[in-house]
Amino acid sequence: MATIYSACSGTAFLSPTIFHNKGFSFIAKVPPLHLKKPIHAKSLTSFETDISLPPAVQTFWQWLQKEGVVSNKTPVKPSVVPEGLGLVAVKDVSRNEVVLQVPKRLWINPDAVAASDIGSLCSGLKPWLSVALFLIRERSMDDSVWKNYFGVLPQETDSTIYWSEEELLELQGTQLLNTTLSVKEYVKNEFLRLEKEIILPNKKLFPSPITLDDFSWAFGILRSRAFSRLRNENLVIIPLADFINHSARVTTADHAYEVKGAAGFFSRDYLFSLRSPLSLKAGDQVYIQYDLNKSNAELALDYGFIEPNADRDAYTLTLQISESDPFFDDKLDIAESNGFGETAYFDIFFNRPLPTGLLTYLRLVALGGTDAFLLESLFRNSVWGHLELPVSRDNEELICRVVREACKSALSGYHTTIEGDNKLKETSLDSRLAIAVGVREGEKKVLQQIDEIFKEKELELDQLAYYQERRLKDLGLCGEAGEIIGGDLEKFF
Repeated sequence: MATIYSACSGTAFLSPTIFHNKGFSFIAKVPPLHLKKPIHAKSLTSFETDISLPPAVQTFWQWLQKEGVVSNKTPVKPSVVPEGLGLVAVKDVSRNEVVLQVPKRLWINPDAVAASDIGSLCSGLKPWLSVALFLIRERSMDDSVWKNYFGVLPQETDSTIYWSEEELLELQGTQLLNTTLSVKEYVKNEFLRLEKEIILPNKKLFPSPITLDDFSWAFGILRSRAFSRLRNENLVIIPLADFINHSARVTTADHAYEVKGAAGFFSRDYLFSLRSPLSLKAGDQVYIQYDLNKSNAELALDYGFIEPNADRDAYTLTLQISESDPFFDDKLDIAESNGFGETAYFDIFFNRPLPTGLLTYLRLVALGGTDAFLLESLFRNSVWGHLELPVSRDNEELICRVVREACKSALSGYHTTIEGDNKLKETSLDSRLAIAVGVREGEKKVLQQIDEIFKEKELELDQLAYYQERRLKDLGLCGEAGEIIGGDLEKFF
């Protein structure tokens, strides 16, 4: 990611690329699930009789029947689909019709952890860490309630966190590579801390050895399958619901919610209820939208797939007010007063306008020299509004030059060209190479777009109205053509 800092002289420069991933809210921000080819079968016509469906899936379905989750009235069944395994309609389904309901007693969430033998031990941990340990422990137990569910979970997906070093080389130059490596390092450090503080001192509760691979597996399961937008639920895995795959054709995320209703034959419990966002014919696959706002790089990191839709291509510009800037305190105060901080991240998507606040923050970072008067306390309540428009030719020229240099520097880091990537896409690629080619091509296209935007701004520098001219016009001291009215005033200015 290109990172731009303010400098002492009021200029700016490109710093080395750094990692940013909107924090580890990692799990709290994880959208709904995705199934990445956990099981392969040849065909499926009747679930009850088709022996080609793997025994683990048959056993899982029988468990759901026993728990009262599915019956002969359930409008969906597991089936082999292009993505691997999914759910298909067994009858025509109307849009917004409920296709599955799962009682809360089968959810895997912090409440399930709290009610378990490791509940008190995990009470002080971040929710995702406690659920990760719970997943690992339950998977190793023969008497786990979720034993049959663990039998159908994949060992890994095409998420970039599972790629080999050789596969990651295909991401050279991309922000996704930096993000992936940073996430893997974060997961490793969290595991080492848990191993020292929780796992090893409590061998009676964790009798089976737990490795970094086990922890990475749990992290990937949470990253790809946890729902985080249910009422009163920030992190929850729903067995069966995670069989449903993603489709770009679904343009709404309002398909999953929590209601209270009958859960089984003899009890009442909270139910996870999922409606189909599309009308379906019998045999059609049920799809949902995982997240409307994620970029292709984020989809690749979380789920192990990308969309061919170029609108998912994105690049993140990182702007920072340098601590060595003589106006650091003033600039930081202005930034914080307007919802930003010392560092600001701007996700720029292909074929979309620049994010709100990007140009304003850029002008603030670059502010200096004769424009520094705007940082005085007199302007503190109005300076952000002034920065929303060009301040001076020098300031505007500086931000254009710095952004364009950042784009050129970032583009030089890729080992392939857009043309080369396009040729590769015309060949038969394995799933991970296809992801790498798609992401790196997308990032380069966005970088070229950013460069073109600021190139056009450079060409318009002489036509722009800057702060001084706008101020004089407000005072009635400047004509429409920009001329200053009055000889004395002209000499003064």
